[in-house]
Amino acid sequence: MNSKKLLDTALNGLDAVGYQLDRFGVTSKVNRHTLIALAMAEQKHLEGEWDSLQARYGSQFRRVEHLIKRVRGRAQA
Repeated sequence: MNSKKLLDTALNGLDAVGYQLDRFGVTSKVNRHTLIALAMAEQKHLEGEWDSLQARYGSQFRRVEHLIKRVRGRAQA
């Protein structure tokens, strides 16, 4: 099953759940649009966290590389 077909099936199921909840008067805020918006916002949040981690550990990695070069330079001298 390809990802488009799987996604369509999941969204159709979500619409059905939202319809049933609305029919019972539970809520009308559960639909594919609100959940897609929530998923996209969370994706952007996670991308930001990932970028932050890469920046933090990238700078530490460069510091260690610089330290290793200095130690090797002194060991060769």
